[in-house]
Amino acid sequence: MALIYDGAIQDVIDSFAKLPGIGPKGAQRIAFYLLSTRKEDVRHLADSIIHLQEKVKFCEICGNVTEKSPCEICSDPRRDRSTICVVEHPSDIMSMDRTGEYRGLYHVLGGAINPMKNITPADLRIKSLLKRLEDGSVKEVILALNPDVEGEATTTYLARLLTPVGVKVTRLASGLPVGADLEYADQITLGRALAGRSTITG
Repeated sequence: MALIYDGAIQDVIDSFAKLPGIGPKGAQRIAFYLLSTRKEDVRHLADSIIHLQEKVKFCEICGNVTEKSPCEICSDPRRDRSTICVVEHPSDIMSMDRTGEYRGLYHVLGGAINPMKNITPADLRIKSLLKRLEDGSVKEVILALNPDVEGEATTTYLARLLTPVGVKVTRLASGLPVGADLEYADQITLGRALAGRSTITG
C-alpha cells in the first residue's frame, strides 16, 4: 500500500503526479526537493507558473505559443510566406526550426485525429489552415506530423482535403522512426527528413 502523507506535502505530490511523464515516485522526489530548497526559489517557481497562465497565449494565426499575437515567426518579414509547415503541437515548431533547413511559416493543429480519445477533425485547427490558403499566396503545405498511427491518419486526411485546393502537399521523408515524436528527434534526422520531403497525392 502506497504511503500517504498528511496535508500540504501530499497535495503537492498529487499535483505533480498529474503532470505528463511524472509518476507518484517522481512527484514525491520533487516535493521533497522543494522542501529543501530556498523559499525564494520556490516562490520564483510558483510565480513563473502563474505568469505562464497569465501571459502566454496562442498566436491568432498559426497557434504557436507567444506573449504577443501574431507571434515572432508570423510577424517576421524574412520568413518564406509561400510555405506552411503543419505540426501537431507548438513544441514541434522549435524542433523543426532549429534544423536550419526551414524558413517558412507554421500551423499548429493542436493534436492529431484519434478516435480512441474522441478527437475528430473538427477538434483540430483545420478550418483556420484552410482559411490561410484562400488568398493563393501559399504554394506548398508540408505535413510534419508525428510518424505514429494518429499522425499517419491525420496526414492522409489532410492530403485528401488539401490536394483539391491546388497547393503542393508534401510530407517529411522517411528516416524518422515509426512511433517517434518530432520533439525528441535530433536536428540531423529532422533536417534530412525535411530536405527529402515527398509530394502527397490525395
